[in-house]
Amino acid sequence: MVNKGGNEVATLGGGCFWCLEPVFDGLEGVERAVSGYAGGSVENPSYQQVVRGDTGHAEVVQVTFDPNTISFREILEVFFAMHDPTTPNRQGADTGPQYRSLILYHGPEQESAAAAMIEQLDSEGAFRDPIVTEIRPFEAFYEAEEYHQNYYEKNPNAGYCLAVIAPKMQKFQKRYGERLKERAPAPN
Repeated sequence: MVNKGGNEVATLGGGCFWCLEPVFDGLEGVERAVSGYAGGSVENPSYQQVVRGDTGHAEVVQVTFDPNTISFREILEVFFAMHDPTTPNRQGADTGPQYRSLILYHGPEQESAAAAMIEQLDSEGAFRDPIVTEIRPFEAFYEAEEYHQNYYEKNPNAGYCLAVIAPKMQKFQKRYGERLKERAPAPN
């Protein structure tokens, strides 16, 4: 999907949105990354509904990016590098369908790019187990409550941030240092 200004949108679920949002927000070419819910059956779900598993939604990050600076394929490369796409309904200690690996495509080009990336990674043996990432059409995105937005930036010393997000950010910065925005959050 191309919006005003020529930017595109990607909607990705790879565990807790607190973990993916700072990664994409720190990436050159990304205009914004917003935490939210998608892939479920209830309109405007609350965090409490989603974590109970009542709605079918996953925690996702909606990424608005400039395709002249970063391609959808590069967005997918970062996505697959920053979570485990081989564990259904789980990322580390976070379990439940809201933490599933999910790509909600915004058009046939994104659908084919996602399928091709998964096929390539599986054929290369990039992961020990097969990728279980769902590829589904985008239907709706519901922005998460304000306290979820920029959670890592606002709460760098919270236990979850120190134990889970900071190591991901260190891995991200080491692997993609040349692709970082100048204002990317620093790990603790």
